[in-house]
Amino acid sequence: MTYAWILDVLDDLRSFAAANGLPDLAERLDDASLLAAEEIAQLSEKPPARQTEAHAQTARTRHRGIAAHDNA
Repeated sequence: MTYAWILDVLDDLRSFAAANGLPDLAERLDDASLLAAEEIAQLSEKPPARQTEAHAQTARTRHRGIAAHDNA
């Protein structure tokens, strides 16, 4: 699944919000994860977009770098 990293990012954000006293944000991020999963499922029924694995890897790397700095 090309877009699985999006679900990982949303889950990381939800976990951070829940652990840091932001329960409303955590709930909305949970809703966003459900919506993302639904849309990703719909995309799997269509021809794939032109996003490359290299682009997805770059986005994952950027997310991890940002998350690492948040806890510094």
